[in-house]
Amino acid sequence: MINGFTTASLALLDQLTHSVQKHPKRITAAVAALLLTGGGGAFAVASLAPDASDLPVRQISYAVESLAESPALAALEAPGFSLYRSEQTRSSDTAESLLQRMGVADPAAAAFLRSDVSVRQNLLGRAGRSVSAETTDDHRLLRLTARWAPDDSGTFRRLVVERTGEKFSSRIETAPLTTGSRLAGGVIRSSLFAATDASSIPDSVAVQIAELFSGSIDFHRSLRKADRFSVVYETLEADGEPLRSGRVLSAEFHNNGKTHQAMWFQDPGTSKGTYYTLDGESMRRAYLTSPVEFSRVSSSFKMRFHPILQKWRAHLGTDYAAPTGTTVRTVGDGVVEFAGVQNGFGNVIFVKHRNQHQTVYAHLSRMDVKKGQTVEQGQTIGAVGATGWATGPHLHFEFRVNGEHQDPQTIAQQSEAAAPVSAAARPAFDRLAANMRVQLSAAALVLQASAE
Repeated sequence: MINGFTTASLALLDQLTHSVQKHPKRITAAVAALLLTGGGGAFAVASLAPDASDLPVRQISYAVESLAESPALAALEAPGFSLYRSEQTRSSDTAESLLQRMGVADPAAAAFLRSDVSVRQNLLGRAGRSVSAETTDDHRLLRLTARWAPDDSGTFRRLVVERTGEKFSSRIETAPLTTGSRLAGGVIRSSLFAATDASSIPDSVAVQIAELFSGSIDFHRSLRKADRFSVVYETLEADGEPLRSGRVLSAEFHNNGKTHQAMWFQDPGTSKGTYYTLDGESMRRAYLTSPVEFSRVSSSFKMRFHPILQKWRAHLGTDYAAPTGTTVRTVGDGVVEFAGVQNGFGNVIFVKHRNQHQTVYAHLSRMDVKKGQTVEQGQTIGAVGATGWATGPHLHFEFRVNGEHQDPQTIAQQSEAAAPVSAAARPAFDRLAANMRVQLSAAALVLQASAE
């Protein structure tokens, strides 16, 4: 029986195998239908699960802190910030006008400034002092700081007014000035001072430029439109803010197709410095071209109609128009021969120089030297005035050689130059000159870029 069953089973298996080989596609379709039918049955069984709407529902509640009452959110809504502004004080400033110009709206601060002794003595009514204010976002004063340099000691003063709560306090501090340098340049359109003003170059720097090149350039008559200049000068700074300008470190002037250069250098072996060309030739001559800093020549060495005598006569000197009190300096080393009052000269000083040279400084408002005193080139000897036969404040200046009057400009330009840089100092000079050439070139590029 077993053998018979086995024989039948084998026969059926052979028949199925023969059918699959003969009709493979039909067999595959039948198997797939059988599987899908089984799957559908499974799906139908799965769909008989309980409906979700019939399941029990339970509600759970939790207390949550309100974001509106959060300190972090309050800080984000009102961050608070400070405003800063800087100004220069004016002689007409009151507490209210100064604060208003700086954007401060704080009656309590204004009242404190009016009543505080340090503020009244050192800030209000003092022109040209650097002042800065820090305020809240609603323009109440937090801190006010004023800075100024009272002398040449190398330090500056700092006045600080500060709010603590609803009260104010003030204090004065002293700190050292720091020295920096700035590059600048300009193009001549009408005059040197107009060009420096247009480039925001301080007047004291403009005066030094004129002094440096006055032996080579007549700034009254020789300037040409489109002449240009570059300059590197010191700045004296307090807390990073420039308070005033210092010495010109180097300068270059292109006048009528010719280039003039100058650089300050102090020989390590000496206590004084002077100006040289960038090739090492000294620019210091025996005489300065002017006894006053750059000013207007109101009457030169020539024939003129005398304003008091009302007739034509030779003007044997040079008149420099300047306000009363303007500093007068000696043009060269020498000894004071006379200092006093003399006829039409009024207050007058005579200085004797070598080689029978003599200079005269007349109509002075004051005299700062005495007879027999030794003076050095550039030393202050008095101040411009209108004493004697003078119709207005000016300096009358004469230059005499062996008693004969000479044109001061001619004498100054023809006077011999000092010695060039010494051989020992030459390496240090050349290094500095190379650096200054780079800086002057940079200043010229900045000028060109701003012009374009």
